[in-house]
Amino acid sequence: MSLLVKPCNFCDRTVAKGSGTMFAKNDGTVLWFCSAKCKKNALELKRDPRKLKWTKKYVKGGIKQKKR
Repeated sequence: MSLLVKPCNFCDRTVAKGSGTMFAKNDGTVLWFCSAKCKKNALELKRDPRKLKWTKKYVKGGIKQKKR
């Protein structure tokens, strides 16, 4: 992976150098977001990117859950 391009932690699109938002959590992990839309969906709304069609992490058949 190049230092110039990073994937967005929510939608998996590329974040070019000098754009996007870097979010540092208290535990030391760094999250990169390509837009305010991705940042809001991840942090404020706590949505799962696999359930949203506009993300690259979308799972078409749905998320399979374990049977108990």
